Amino acid sequence: MASMDTPTESISLAKFAIGDIVRHRLFPFRGVVFDVDAQFANTEEWYAAIPEAIRPRRDQPFYHLLAENEEDSYVAYVSEQNLLPDRTGGPVGHPQASVIFGGFKDGHYVLLPRISN
Repeated sequence: MASMDTPTESISLAKFAIGDIVRHRLFPFRGVVFDVDAQFANTEEWYAAIPEAIRPRRDQPFYHLLAENEEDSYVAYVSEQNLLPDRTGGPVGHPQASVIFGGFKDGHYVLLPRISN
């Protein structure tokens, strides 16, 4: 029987889980994780718009966040290298949090149960 060689990719396991609250390492915002990409999965235009001096590596998890700063709530896409655990212990004030999550317990959001046919 012939062996099938397949290239192996170096994909890291995600450090943060859906429902975790994180903060950005460089910029003053925090958010709750609502989705994770195993590696970069956004547009080339988005990636090129990041200043080269702070542009993250592509070969790491990227997180979709319901984010907030002092002025606004928004959705952010952030590399793992730029995130830290948020130690404030409080919920995120993003208005969409209640659409995705069913509650906040012990510093972590709990996903709503999925409804399927």
